[in-house]
Amino acid sequence: MKYGIIAGNGRFPVLALETARKQGDEVIAIAIKEEASAEVERAAARCHWISLGELSRLIEICKEEGITQIMMAGQVKHAKIFSSIRPDWRLFKVLAALPSKNTDSLIGAVQKVLLDEGISLVDSTLLLKPLLAGMGAITRRKFDADEERDVEYGRKIAHALASLDLGQSVAIADKACVALEAMEGTDAMLRRAASLVEGKRLSLVKASARRRHLLFDVPAIGPNTIDVMVETNTTALAVDAGRTLLLDRDEMLEKANAAKIAIVGMETLG
Repeated sequence: MKYGIIAGNGRFPVLALETARKQGDEVIAIAIKEEASAEVERAAARCHWISLGELSRLIEICKEEGITQIMMAGQVKHAKIFSSIRPDWRLFKVLAALPSKNTDSLIGAVQKVLLDEGISLVDSTLLLKPLLAGMGAITRRKFDADEERDVEYGRKIAHALASLDLGQSVAIADKACVALEAMEGTDAMLRRAASLVEGKRLSLVKASARRRHLLFDVPAIGPNTIDVMVETNTTALAVDAGRTLLLDRDEMLEKANAAKIAIVGMETLG
């Protein structure tokens, strides 16, 4: 099968490309210059580099390569989408017509433009289903009673936040919401939370937006997530089962278990 991948940052696009190669699928990478790593080029059947905002060039590449199905893999920082972007004429029209400047609105509008050109946006996790978190404890340690209370409280806030397309994560300490994620990302949010409750342990809750699809903005955790959790005294992590990618799972779990961090997959609210 032939696919295109719009590659952002992180391990997600590289793992998707490596998996596709093992399965015998031909996947063409369209890598975002401001975000993607050089690993993408090595893992793809072919790689084209474009800048944020080059929607017309993206469509041209798809037509040149005969791509009719394309997926988004990897993060593009929200701050860059709305502050650093230099749109071409096609994307300028899309941005000008947006009812609100959030990711849902932008990707939905881009999806319609692509579909008009015969290009379907498909599930971001299509090539990585085995990496999605399952239900229940993922690490050796489960939540203790205090963490469980914090997580239950935090999940309601995180899912409300995700449904508004503002962020995916919240940090909770002692049944109080310490920090909400916005454009800065989870790592920066955790560091900010740790600075506010010095000495207390934190619980992290990540939530997927209440969408039926996984076309974009799929929550992901990996070894770097654990490093930041250790740094910020974050001892518990709750994720949505079936809707959160566990990147470099073996390394991530080795680090989490060594640090006695509890990670649990839970049923999506809403």
